[in-house]
Order: sequence, then structure tokens, then C-alpha cells
Amino acid sequence: MEGSVILRASTPNDQEFLFAVYTSTREEELSLSGWDDNQKRAFLEMQFRAQSQQYGLCYPQADSSVILLGNLPVGRFLVDRTGPDITLVDIAVLPGYRNRGIGTTLIKSLLKEATGLKKNVALHVLRGSAAARLYERLGFNTVAEDSVYLEMRKTPGEDQSN
Repeated sequence: MEGSVILRASTPNDQEFLFAVYTSTREEELSLSGWDDNQKRAFLEMQFRAQSQQYGLCYPQADSSVILLGNLPVGRFLVDRTGPDITLVDIAVLPGYRNRGIGTTLIKSLLKEATGLKKNVALHVLRGSAAARLYERLGFNTVAEDSVYLEMRKTPGEDQSN
């Protein structure tokens, strides 16, 4: 991986960037919709606002960060440390920076933090996604599921895969 991965707190000025990151996670899905660009944009804006509101209600004290590779913003990282578990609420990296170890680096750092705090790391992920496979490789186990999402957890002290 070129450059160093660091986090900085997101600010209101980052909203357009965070929207672009969110949009990048929905491109494949929306390519099948048959909608024109204006319809896609309106849908994505509505969904982004809904997601932001839901995160704000469910995780009001979560740390919202922009992922930087060197000085370049490449993603978002949202973590709630206030409950009995550390909850990885959201991690997303722009397409051109995926599969470079950025997510793995951040998640391993979060797992190390959790080990020191003797907390589990918990998350929800879309079933069958590349992210779900990453979490499995990092030692997360499925603890609950529905038709769309897996709830996964990693307990400190469990063997960590690479």
C-alpha cells in the first residue's frame, strides 16, 4: 500500500465527499435500475439523507472520520465506542482505492483497540458482499442474520486471521 492511512474527523464541509463515497457503494446496484442520471441522483440523495439520519439516531456519539491515504480523502469510517461493544457502523472506500489493504489496516487497528479495552467489535454487513468475506478473513463470526444482512462479531483474544 502506497502512503499511510490516517483518519481525520469529518466536518460539515465533507458532506459532498461523503455523498460521493456513498454513491460509489451503490453504482453496481443502480446500473441495473434503468433510471436516468437525474433519477439516480435524486434516489441517492434521498437514501444518503435517510442513512445519515438513521446513523445519527442510532449512533449519536459515533466518531465519523474521513479516511486519508497520504493527504488524499479516499473513504469514510464510522465507529461507535459508547456501548458494550465497539460498533463498526460504516466503512467505505472509493472504488479506485479498494483492494489495497486500506480497510484491512483500519479494521485491524480497531481490533487491536478493542483487545486493549476488552470489548468485542460488532457490525452488520450485506450478506454475500466482498466486505463480508473480508470480515470472515479477519476472524469475525456471524452471530445473527436475516435475508439481507449478517450481524458479525469478533471477541478480543480470539485468533486473528490475516
